[in-house]
Amino acid sequence: MSNGSAKQKVLEVIEKLPADATLEDAIERLVLLAKTERGLAELDAGQGVDHAEAKRRLLR
Repeated sequence: MSNGSAKQKVLEVIEKLPADATLEDAIERLVLLAKTERGLAELDAGQGVDHAEAKRRLLR
């Protein structure tokens, strides 16, 4: 995924969808993109959780 504008990123996601994709498919991909970008921004800001802590939380 490029570092372009939000509009460009949306267009890239849509272009990669198969021809028979539904609106729901497109929305799911866009939500995934938004959540991924938000998570990466949190990591860049030092708000992430290391692997050991994530594993500990999942095993509760």
